Amino acid sequence: MGTINNIVIISMLIVIFPIAINTTIVEYMGKTAIIIGATGATGNHLLRLLLLDKRYDSIKLFSRSSCKINHPKIKEYLGNLFELEKQIEEFTADEVFCCIGTTKKQTPDESIYRKIDFGIPVTAAKIAKQNKIPKFLVMSSMGANSKSNAFYTRTKGEMEESISNFKIASTYIFRPSLLIRNSKETRILESIGASFMKATNFLFLGSLKKYRAIKTITVASAMIEVANSKLESSLFLSDEIQKLGA
Repeated sequence: MGTINNIVIISMLIVIFPIAINTTIVEYMGKTAIIIGATGATGNHLLRLLLLDKRYDSIKLFSRSSCKINHPKIKEYLGNLFELEKQIEEFTADEVFCCIGTTKKQTPDESIYRKIDFGIPVTAAKIAKQNKIPKFLVMSSMGANSKSNAFYTRTKGEMEESISNFKIASTYIFRPSLLIRNSKETRILESIGASFMKATNFLFLGSLKKYRAIKTITVASAMIEVANSKLESSLFLSDEIQKLGA
């Protein structure tokens, strides 16, 4: 009788033990994130925050130039972001953070400007949909509107609409106000504007809070907060981003 009981117990352990191991692996397996625009102000903060975040085991960077950070979590895929579809096999993750963007001063040619601010994010979303990546987070801009007469805000608005049309399981759009960048940045006029808005932020009350200048690290922190929430697809204005990233 004892021998039969032992055989039954051993048989149960053979069945249960692998299940327990697999459950543990699934529970503690860290996530993989993709960042597009990791060499920019917001993207760089995002990268550094994710490197410290124990929920992430791997961070894939798709960019034109290296972030120049040596870390075991980082995997860099350098190349022409206008040809992102050539890297479709490597474009796999749990989440995509798109922080790509340029300025009129950096890119005066409107056709190239559109390829950066519209083309790259939309292509990334298209690949994310094809590869069944469930979460896509993209940084847009305050005032984005596909019907706008201004080229910049119209481009951002069209980008938002195109990405939303892919119907990725969770799509999050962030519209920050004027960004307060790292003091090492050399965009003088932008720095003057950001300093002025920072000094006058207290004047923007109530519904005007969304116009307050916001730090790039706050935007990055908010994106990570949302990525790890159970919020449904949504649009976040600058005052909401401030609360999430505080």
